[in-house]
Amino acid sequence: MALFTPLVDVLTSAKIPVGDAAQSVVTWLKHNAAWFFDLVSDLLANLIGAVTVTIDALGPIGMTLLFVGITYLLQRSPKKCMVVALGMFFIVNQGYWDRTIETLSLILVSCIVCMGVGVPTGILAARRRWLYSVLEPVLDLMQTLPTFVYLIPAVIFFGLGAVPGLIATVIFALPASIRLTYLGISSTPTALTEAATAFGATPMQRLIKVELPSAFPQIMVGLNQTIMLSLSMVVIATLVGAGGLGQPVLNGLNRMKPDLGFEAGLVIVALATVLRVMLEVRKK
Repeated sequence: MALFTPLVDVLTSAKIPVGDAAQSVVTWLKHNAAWFFDLVSDLLANLIGAVTVTIDALGPIGMTLLFVGITYLLQRSPKKCMVVALGMFFIVNQGYWDRTIETLSLILVSCIVCMGVGVPTGILAARRRWLYSVLEPVLDLMQTLPTFVYLIPAVIFFGLGAVPGLIATVIFALPASIRLTYLGISSTPTALTEAATAFGATPMQRLIKVELPSAFPQIMVGLNQTIMLSLSMVVIATLVGAGGLGQPVLNGLNRMKPDLGFEAGLVIVALATVLRVMLEVRKK
């Protein structure tokens, strides 16, 4: 090993200034783009607030009825409706409804942002294959980079609260919607697109009437994955003041109280089950 010591010394002495570059970028953005971050923060905070007020106004029974109704419309399965109802009743029974409102608001807004950005981006990437080649390493980086790394600039730019938690959640969950929309659009049978073109369909008509219906199952899987990935971020979002179901988990860890951790953990699982069953793709 001593044979390679000089080489190691050379490599360590010529350190690539990754950290210094990141610090410079963050500092420059903080001083020159503060107005943009304030605008985004206000917009997202108002959106989260509006969703929270709506859920709070409906109450646990109203939300249960709404979720059961959506489940029946999408699944046409009384058994799945029963699963959704039991999951919601379990959340209420454990006394975590107020925490669930905060988490559910974060998840719903995260899904709105992720699908609003991810679906058009996935469609564009399917139409321009070179774009997906450029996006793919970026998407890999978004999902493999430790969450705490981009949580630091999120707190610097947006302060503490639900907004930096939402930003971190969107960064982590967005690749799923992009990848699965791209997969669905690019997997549309060639015979269908050629037939639509032969009948004189414009690219927009082909997208709306052929490609999107064909890709709908994959897009719904992308939505489901976005929800699951968002739920996996609830504890991390709590670290920056987002609140929600991650708070009792952290309290249980800090106080060494397993009852708090298990209760909140099972409530998170119940919420995940409700959302997954409600939005899963129905088998034909």
